[in-house]
Amino acid sequence: MDDFLREVQCLFEAPLQPANLHALSGKLLQQFRQMLQSSNICMLPSYNHTLPTGHERGTYLALDVGGSTFRVALVELGGKERGNQGMQITRMRSFRIDNAERALKGHAFFDWMADRIQDTLAEEDYQLSHGTSALPMGLAWSFPVDQTSIRSGKLLAMGKGFCATHGVAGQDLGSLIMHACRRKNLNVRMDAIVNDSSAILLSQAYNDPSTRLALILGTGTNAAVHLPVSALGKSKFENRPQSWHEKADHVIVNTELSMFGKNILPTTRWDDYLNITHMNPDFQPLEYLISGRYLGEIVRLILLEAIQAAGLFGGEVPEQFINPYTLDTGTIAAIESDTTNSLSQSSTILQKLHPLRTPPSRSDMLFVRKVCQLVSHRAAAYLATGAHALYSLRTAAEGLKPKDAGHATIACNGSVIEKYPEFRPLCQRYLDDLTELSGAPRGSVVLEMTFESAIYGAAVAVCCLEDQ
Repeated sequence: MDDFLREVQCLFEAPLQPANLHALSGKLLQQFRQMLQSSNICMLPSYNHTLPTGHERGTYLALDVGGSTFRVALVELGGKERGNQGMQITRMRSFRIDNAERALKGHAFFDWMADRIQDTLAEEDYQLSHGTSALPMGLAWSFPVDQTSIRSGKLLAMGKGFCATHGVAGQDLGSLIMHACRRKNLNVRMDAIVNDSSAILLSQAYNDPSTRLALILGTGTNAAVHLPVSALGKSKFENRPQSWHEKADHVIVNTELSMFGKNILPTTRWDDYLNITHMNPDFQPLEYLISGRYLGEIVRLILLEAIQAAGLFGGEVPEQFINPYTLDTGTIAAIESDTTNSLSQSSTILQKLHPLRTPPSRSDMLFVRKVCQLVSHRAAAYLATGAHALYSLRTAAEGLKPKDAGHATIACNGSVIEKYPEFRPLCQRYLDDLTELSGAPRGSVVLEMTFESAIYGAAVAVCCLEDQ
């Protein structure tokens, strides 16, 4: 097993020298620039061209529609000078989206949303009469939408078992929600629709004006970056009205970061097997290497070969282990965080989920933990490389050199970067190395966690429009 582990270690650690990662960042930067000019599937400009000053004030209704939850919140923005009190959720309700809700077709789903909005506002005893001004509303929508303005977009297939598009596909999402609200006599007004990465950036930027990038790393991965409009090809804006261009000198760009890295980021035979057996080979090269959906699967493929070729677990394949995606990232995170001398905690976890006739030995578990570390450490390094490439893109687009660019905050969200043991600190160290190699001081680019970013980001997206 020692020879096998040395091979795995060499394959995963060899690309992670700072100079190598810096070269990879440069190649990603070239790929970003190419896609900024022409691609219609990545580097997509949003309609958000204004960042908050942090002095905006008001009460906003924020909606967050995800795959399993619909959240409705009243958000109070009081100004960043109030610190943590500057952004407050004064009321929030969370509603499960189960199979019954997913099965709702067309207008029925949006009527269900309006009912839940009504429930939330009625409990707050918010004044809903038409004699008062309408409550401004922002929506964080975690599904595909072909956006046509800051407050409108064509409804596209939602996937995940949702039937809401039945009979209304291609219709305006903002109007569908507003018509449902009017049927309930709700005095609200749809002002902004944002995607998840834009919401994270806007949320953090309200309190931290140095925020120009956002990263998501959970089940999947994505990023947003604030760029000059001039950095993007004209074809990216072909249907945009002249009135938008007259106001916009910058724009938040949804990078679809997961799609980058093909033929740039070094892979192993296990990565290559995962890719060729995937239902969408080569579609999201970076995501297949770093996200929560795939880290456990990479570990499983390595361990399966170790069982068959190097005698791990005495050559016994654990129950269900032969099946793809049966080792999840939560399990490998728990194994990696086991600090007991005997590794009894991780052994118990593995036995519970994937029983062996003979419990794994301590040497078996040391091997497993080391493989988990190698896979997660490479993920942290590759995420830092992608983040550094985006930082370099933004710095150059602003006509700056890294040494003169000042402090930059990258807003972060997602279960892996938030909860995986030591992942964010490790990613920060790699990012510091890369920043320093670029000529900027260590610590000048910082990863900062954002919380409730979909809710706050939806509210901030609305407040940014109020002087327009």
